[in-house]
Amino acid sequence: MSESADSRTQTLNFNIGVLGHVDSGKTSLARALSSTASTAAFDKNPQSRERGITLDLGFSSFTVDLPDHLRDSGGQKQYDSLQFTLVDCPGHASLIRTIIGGAQIIDLMMLVVDVVKGVQTQTAECLLIGELTCPCMVVVLNKIDLLPPNKRQSAIEKMTKRLHKTLESTRFKECPVIAVAAKPGGPEAPDTEEPHGVPELIELLKKQTYLPQRDPGGDLLMAVDHCFSIRGQGTVMTGTILQGSLAINDTVEIPALKVTKKIKSVQMFRKPVSGAMQGDRVGVCVTQFDPKLLERGVVCTPGSLHTLYAAVISVRKIGYFKGSLATRAKFHITVGHETVMARVTFFGLPPVGASESPSDTKPPPSQPCSLESPFTFDREYFYQDEYVTGQEEGSSGPDPEQWALLEFERPVTCPSLCLVIGSKLDTDIHANACRLAFQGCLLQGFEDKGYAETGLPRLRIYKTKHKEGQVERVTDDYTVIGRNLFKKETNLQLFLGLKVTLSTGETGVIEGGFGQSGKFKIRVQDRRETEL
Repeated sequence: MSESADSRTQTLNFNIGVLGHVDSGKTSLARALSSTASTAAFDKNPQSRERGITLDLGFSSFTVDLPDHLRDSGGQKQYDSLQFTLVDCPGHASLIRTIIGGAQIIDLMMLVVDVVKGVQTQTAECLLIGELTCPCMVVVLNKIDLLPPNKRQSAIEKMTKRLHKTLESTRFKECPVIAVAAKPGGPEAPDTEEPHGVPELIELLKKQTYLPQRDPGGDLLMAVDHCFSIRGQGTVMTGTILQGSLAINDTVEIPALKVTKKIKSVQMFRKPVSGAMQGDRVGVCVTQFDPKLLERGVVCTPGSLHTLYAAVISVRKIGYFKGSLATRAKFHITVGHETVMARVTFFGLPPVGASESPSDTKPPPSQPCSLESPFTFDREYFYQDEYVTGQEEGSSGPDPEQWALLEFERPVTCPSLCLVIGSKLDTDIHANACRLAFQGCLLQGFEDKGYAETGLPRLRIYKTKHKEGQVERVTDDYTVIGRNLFKKETNLQLFLGLKVTLSTGETGVIEGGFGQSGKFKIRVQDRRETEL
């Protein structure tokens, strides 16, 4: 066991997400790159094999010598080999929730583009997810064998130029583009013909690798994507460790089921190890657990995750989303590794001149999740009928800072400060429109089922109201008696000092009640001042 544990510490695991439009050849590319496949790799789902598309995350790996730039990086741990774990995400439009689930565990994104068709709607959606979740990207132009040999090079150059223009305004500006044919002749072709450009792609991936920030400390959080039983041994949960570490004999919790289990053994790509840490791809064996109860989900340190019925998030609209973001509308919310419908209420800082001064407003943070979020229950916020964009205020600047209350249709289990993505996944998948609507970070959660009574009163959101009444009579140059603005039983003390505008254009304030029938006195500013 110690020998295999040593080998684990000397191999750096680097997760690459393989994303792209349906039929762009992602799975063929992963197969061409990989030498060792895990249990979840290459379309384990029978429906995938029948239809020829990937319906769930597939994982496979291959190991190469450690590049010199990582060997000399001065890290505390010395590695002697580099393992690429390929996360093959589905490209089928209706399965975007699975892409989002996979995108949160990858170090580098490999965007696969059909060289003949170019960037398509779902390619653009994959690019957006990459911008939210990945620091760097490589674009792979696939299926170059479909181009006529005499026009191949010029077509590749033309598509590369077009892609660089598309990426100009993204964080992936000037990212490398490489051309390959992962499966010459298509999926049905015999395996006798070698893929084109794959060795060059491996060299490019090696150059793009970096030493990911891995921290074995803190609570364990592992994303599980596959669960199966092995006769005589127990149930194996495979997945990627998002944070913390695990070891044999540790107790872990499956929060969705409210059960805890002890780890009997751990494997990394079929090799027994004594433990694993953040960023590692592992299989964890437990006993007396029905694998049918958990196909996808998370396991964690007992008590470290919380089940939420509602949440407050920071929110920023995704620029490519064409619709408005209206309060009380329902969106598909992807949080952690779950996607659930939620009703959304938007709110922001009070308008300038209200209870907050303009100096209190700050531009939105560049990262969606920050420990230094300015949200607090001690502050008053302004109710919004919809998300406010900078353009609506007549400027081209950033959108004002704002937040949203999410009320989930069913409870979700997730870590705090995790990425949240709101989508309209029920949009026609054939429509040429981005379905990703907004992004944010989970800041506060409500764990009580009766949160509407116990939690929401802490959230101080107010609306401004506009009411109209009539002038009954003028008593002197400065006093007007009004009616039909309040009911007889209204407590007028709550409205003292509020501004009133008369139909003449003059302004005044409510000074007090007049009689017992809901009438009120208005103090009008000096009319002579108005004339001046």
